[in-house]
Amino acid sequence: MKKLLSCLALLVTLAACSQTEQGAAIGGLGGAAIGSAVAAPGNRAEGALVGGAVGAVAGALIGRANEPNRCRYRDRYGRTYLAACPRGYY
Repeated sequence: MKKLLSCLALLVTLAACSQTEQGAAIGGLGGAAIGSAVAAPGNRAEGALVGGAVGAVAGALIGRANEPNRCRYRDRYGRTYLAACPRGYY
């Protein structure tokens, strides 16, 4: 039951994020799991940290590629929205 609730909490938080943030979160979690699994028995935490960092960066880059020419803006009420980036902005 505890695992189900934690998975649901993760999915709810990812539902409101941009593609870049979702990619970073999923890549970080996957990288940490893989890094911990392939690390030497005494270095599981170090493997998880390195794998999580590499996975988060890779996931963010992949997520960013799925949002071409999209920038995140915030209006005066604090709401965020995506719109086309200004000309010449990468």
